[in-house]
Amino acid sequence: MQTCPCLKDCRLHKSLKPKTLISIGALMYLMVGTRPDLAYGVGFLSTSLENPSAEDIVRVKRVFRYIAGTVGYGITYCATETKGVLHCYSDSDFGGCTKTSRSTSGYVMIYLGGAISGCRQRQAIVATSTTEAEVIAASEAAKEIIWLCRLIQGIVNLGEIPTLQEGNSKVVTQP
Repeated sequence: MQTCPCLKDCRLHKSLKPKTLISIGALMYLMVGTRPDLAYGVGFLSTSLENPSAEDIVRVKRVFRYIAGTVGYGITYCATETKGVLHCYSDSDFGGCTKTSRSTSGYVMIYLGGAISGCRQRQAIVATSTTEAEVIAASEAAKEIIWLCRLIQGIVNLGEIPTLQEGNSKVVTQP
């Protein structure tokens, strides 16, 4: 292993590692607080926290440049939106991780025009089809819908039962 040129050339100088970790931590804070659009990039960056490479520094800088160009983006809520309506969306890729072949699921819940809950995570199992990956994503989203409905019902009256929007028609039509 010590003779492998990739491992020798890819390692980050010790003085740059703390700066890289601090930068990724700042991106995580921003993502959780106000910028859910950063979730995919920050999630990808966080996979290399143990041993960041020079390539990861380039990726971190790319995310910061994206933020600089999209300063006006963020979560906004609109008082004119229909009160009591929870909009729910889920999606998944199929075998998106090139190392493990696991899929990535995601969902977002929108109330009054702004995201109130969302998640993006790698699935625990390797899905055998696109439909299976989408069903897993929809199942996780449904759990969140149930929890949010109970929370919101304690504050205001939900006007209608939430509908989960899922892009794969095979998932929607399964018995």
